[in-house]
Amino acid sequence: MNLNTITGSTSLWQYYKRVPEWVLPYSKRQWVLDKGSLTKRLQDASKGDFAVRVTHQGWMYPHLDEIRHLGMPYRQKALIREVELICQGEIWVRARSIIPVNTLSGKERELKVLGNRPLGAYLFKSKSMQRNNLELAAFHLKDEGKVYGRRSIFCLSGKPLLVSELFMPALFEKTILKHSVINKKI
Repeated sequence: MNLNTITGSTSLWQYYKRVPEWVLPYSKRQWVLDKGSLTKRLQDASKGDFAVRVTHQGWMYPHLDEIRHLGMPYRQKALIREVELICQGEIWVRARSIIPVNTLSGKERELKVLGNRPLGAYLFKSKSMQRNNLELAAFHLKDEGKVYGRRSIFCLSGKPLLVSELFMPALFEKTILKHSVINKKI
């Protein structure tokens, strides 16, 4: 199963007012439910050993669920960007962004040419940015095991884009283990 397949599945994404433990274990919540800049948190946790690897960027048709979620016209292409956020040489997060044509006007035209710069840094720098509620999902991937995901719509100057993020096991192995070792020393 690839990122494209996972993020487009309608039935897997759910909004929760209160997230049950069976949906998202408490040990994973500090990362998955955080509403701040994921880019900044990853940079801090990796002590600056952070990079963005673009695995795909181009004009494609989003999945039906993504179209509905964004309120886009059917059969309209969007700029789709898929990246891996790499920390300390490992993939900690995989992300997919759906940016409708109408969002890419005005100052937001810059989103077309981010290259290896993180989208999160751009979003959280914007004074007009607003973020909708998080939706959560969990997936069992053949090579990685259980992976937790979140997605939300960001609005820049009232124009939407959808960002889906999958938190890979390496992130939790490095950050939770490190956190528990620090707490035992205290």
